[in-house]
Amino acid sequence: MGGHILAAASASGFSCSLWLVAPGGMSIPKPDAESKAYFESLVPDDPRVGVRPMFGNVAAFVNGNMFMGLFGQDVFLRLSEADRESLAKEGGGPFEPMPGRAMSEYMTIPGKWRRQPGTVERWVRRSLDFSGQLPPKEKKPRKKKS
Repeated sequence: MGGHILAAASASGFSCSLWLVAPGGMSIPKPDAESKAYFESLVPDDPRVGVRPMFGNVAAFVNGNMFMGLFGQDVFLRLSEADRESLAKEGGGPFEPMPGRAMSEYMTIPGKWRRQPGTVERWVRRSLDFSGQLPPKEKKPRKKKS
């Protein structure tokens, strides 16, 4: 069974969010074109980095480990504990793809940082450096269809 799509626009008319409602009622926000372009501008030009879609959104990986992503209009980063604490002090928050279920090691960056590209690029580099030190993720073998 498939989900259905809900759309919402802000009163100012400047923002539009699409949400995929999965079976069971869980909503997954969809990024708008501006958010996708912003995310793409942040992905480091590094041969270890790959980008792929994730549940209607997009994420960047290093050695098979997700280090940053876009969830609706929110950019999230995988960070060390010390960096998560620092980011929280600067207005970042936990990355919760489902309310109340934060993904450990991931934080969203403050929305106001969209106007501060140098700041975001430094944090993206921290995320890449931290995640690049993790063991490479092993590809899981495909299950045979019965």
